[in-house]
Amino acid sequence: MQRRWTGTFAVVSALGMTATLGGCGGSGSGEVTLKLVAAEYGDSKANSSQAYWDDLAARYEKTHPGVRIDVSVYSWNDVDAKVRKMVDAGEAPDMAQIGAYADYADEGLLYQAGELLSIPVQADFLPQLVNAGTVHRIQYGMPFAASTRVLFYNKELFEEAGITSPPRTWKELAADAAALEDAGVKIPYALPLGPEEAQAETMQWMLSGGAGYLDDVGSYDLDSEQNVETFTWLKEELVDKGLTGPTAPAQLNRADAFAAFTRGEVGMLNGHPSLLRSAAEKGVEFGTVTMPGRTGGTHAAMGVADWMMAFKQNGHQREIGSFLDFVYSEENVLAFSRKYDLLPTTTTASEAMAASKSDAELAAFLDELPETELYPVGKTSWAEVSAAVKQRIGEAVAPDGDPRAVLDELQQVALKAENGA
Repeated sequence: MQRRWTGTFAVVSALGMTATLGGCGGSGSGEVTLKLVAAEYGDSKANSSQAYWDDLAARYEKTHPGVRIDVSVYSWNDVDAKVRKMVDAGEAPDMAQIGAYADYADEGLLYQAGELLSIPVQADFLPQLVNAGTVHRIQYGMPFAASTRVLFYNKELFEEAGITSPPRTWKELAADAAALEDAGVKIPYALPLGPEEAQAETMQWMLSGGAGYLDDVGSYDLDSEQNVETFTWLKEELVDKGLTGPTAPAQLNRADAFAAFTRGEVGMLNGHPSLLRSAAEKGVEFGTVTMPGRTGGTHAAMGVADWMMAFKQNGHQREIGSFLDFVYSEENVLAFSRKYDLLPTTTTASEAMAASKSDAELAAFLDELPETELYPVGKTSWAEVSAAVKQRIGEAVAPDGDPRAVLDELQQVALKAENGA
């Protein structure tokens, strides 16, 4: 969400199951403890996701005395690897809210969404997110959080640099970055290709260059000519010219880039909805526009969804389903989305947010979501490919980097992962 960004959810009927759950379900007798591993969406202790989950769990447990919810929250740098380690050790959590689900579905480790959720809840997910949550036409991934990306720019820094309008093309973006540098801006364009969320910045630039991770038939195509040209342009026109700031893109994480923007140190960067509030709270005057394209015109925008999944190892199917119905209630989805300035993943919550004057600043993001292109999360290979991109893509724009060579190597990783080699 990144991601940044999110899960808005459907109206649910969890309370109706209270009397039947008690301490039975998959455990036979006694209290059932459901273990959930979740990702951190906050940027400080004060707004940590742990507080959200603790409150939600307490409210659920109050009406389900035989069930306890044990939630562990980890940073996006660690959460996917943490879950994989747990699964490989035979200690899978009951639920995981992370970035990818398809590899676990392919291994036969997950419950199907239809085995868990009530019909109204499952039917409420936005259609394009349901499609992204399926493997072999069966939904395993339940979209939890969503966001889209736009270009944020600092209006005050633009004015000081004599820039009268935001960029519409790559050429204009490079010229604006040069003007910002001449005006003394520390980071004219922030290019976070560090391991936190490099796959997002990578995809946004690939899309703006007319390509993406996949070709038109759904096969990996990381080393396409368009992608090579995109990263060659980034290296030669931005990075080599010193327009991306003092920190090498390979070492710059999204959270650090966002923090620098809120301090007024960044002229431009790609951002998701959560940056709206944090920048406004710090008094930054900013604008947002569609990400510039190679030559202007329209191109696909990037959308991001994070996923909830449920593992079969411990049983507890009924208890998990009841809890997830509660998680995906309109009330709880809206609460999470508003807390972290993310987008709902359900129709009812999206409609409620679109109709709310207090959420007006998210209108552009909401309008864009149905038309966005998402990561290829339905591919069982995506988790491995995404991890490789996070670790390697920054090398493409390093001083001695070779964009074509790096993209060729990543394409080979993708093909091997796709073929199970």
